[in-house]
Amino acid sequence: MSTQATVQSQFVTVDSLTTHYLEAGSGEPLLLLHGGEFGGSAELGWERNIGELAKHFRVIAPDWLGYGQSAKVHDFVLGTRKMLLHLGRFCEELGITDATFVGNSIAGSLLLSDAASDSPVLPAKRIVSVCGGGKINKNEHVNALFDYDGSVDSMRQLLVALFHGEQWNDDPAYLARRHEISLEPGAWEAVASARFRRPNAPARTSSSTPSYEGITIPTLIIEGQYDKLKPAGWAAEAAAPIPNARVVVIDDAGHCPQIEQPDRFHEVLLDFLRP
Repeated sequence: MSTQATVQSQFVTVDSLTTHYLEAGSGEPLLLLHGGEFGGSAELGWERNIGELAKHFRVIAPDWLGYGQSAKVHDFVLGTRKMLLHLGRFCEELGITDATFVGNSIAGSLLLSDAASDSPVLPAKRIVSVCGGGKINKNEHVNALFDYDGSVDSMRQLLVALFHGEQWNDDPAYLARRHEISLEPGAWEAVASARFRRPNAPARTSSSTPSYEGITIPTLIIEGQYDKLKPAGWAAEAAAPIPNARVVVIDDAGHCPQIEQPDRFHEVLLDFLRP
């Protein structure tokens, strides 16, 4: 496909839950999974990438449960596993039985954990984690992601945490857009409820690296050079136990390299996905 693909906004009902997704292109399915920050959505997470990647793949970017235009729900028993189970059912509804999955932030972490499990939920033949998984810092930037209070200033601090460049939090239009999405009916409640921690539960940040020895499919882990939420070198450490895993550090990027450095991100991703 040589021309820019048309991005379609679609809805599907999955187990009675409205699920929104963006779709463009044709061919092998490539699923793009956005991060779990307040104000996150498929559109904001991948708007600088869908058109380019749709030249090569059938790109599908769903809104996670609780985000964007999908149903504003959170499962207090299953937690993030409910998100994975719902995504697996979403793939079934769309007839996707074999695909590459790319996830930013928590989505990348979920992809790695699912691929490492004895019974993966997702029909993944390759996974790409973009700044997700491995170790997490414990600092004011991580706190900004968890402690968002719905104010414009709080959203500005969240953007400072996500990005290396200052243009994102300095852009009034972009700030307002993120802020507006974060306050859609039910959006703040759904995302905030996922951050609740019962008394005596483990801390929300970790200095240990999860175990990924069970991952057998081709894996790429992308690190942002100036990611404020992760310690430098976390990606290589996380990838060490994964057979033939690839690690790439994208320069001049924070926690969302696909947004800050889209051209370099596309180059890295397409190189990994080439036969």
